[in-house]
Amino acid sequence: MLKHRDLNETNELFHLLSHPSVFPYVRQKATSAEEYLFMTKQIMEEEQLGLTISRTIIDDYGQPIGTINLYDIQDGAGFLGTWIGVPYQGMGYNQTAKKEFLTELFFQCDIHTVFLRIRKGNERSKRASLKLPYVIEASETHQALYEEINAGDVKFDLYRIPKDLFYLVTAHENNEEEEQAM
Repeated sequence: MLKHRDLNETNELFHLLSHPSVFPYVRQKATSAEEYLFMTKQIMEEEQLGLTISRTIIDDYGQPIGTINLYDIQDGAGFLGTWIGVPYQGMGYNQTAKKEFLTELFFQCDIHTVFLRIRKGNERSKRASLKLPYVIEASETHQALYEEINAGDVKFDLYRIPKDLFYLVTAHENNEEEEQAM
């Protein structure tokens, strides 16, 4: 479902991210495949420096369909950014990729909090995020961060995923799956 970023996949990913219903919501607003290749190289360098964690989301056949990233990592926290190409939306890849990525972040990396900054008006992302039982609203509990991300013209809702809540929810889900399998 996830793999480390690879420069050989940038053409396919650029084609998917350039779709008009995806492009406005991606962080890397590349206008050409070459520019996206350059931006991907930068992301890979940032990952080596510990500033970003980036993975490619792949479909059941191993084809790249989007990316999932943790940006602006600082003090064990960062911002989640995810996008999936239009042909693959609504097929369950988003939830599965997030769960796999969060498992990696919380249990293999030194991350304890993942923030989600969702543009007001981006109802698709808001609905997808709120389907996850470990996502909680954070504008009141992290007021300074909420004000910081809303200092510009574009306004955002703020959510967070704490490691302990993610662990409790996924442990409970795993126990239920084990019981059903018996």
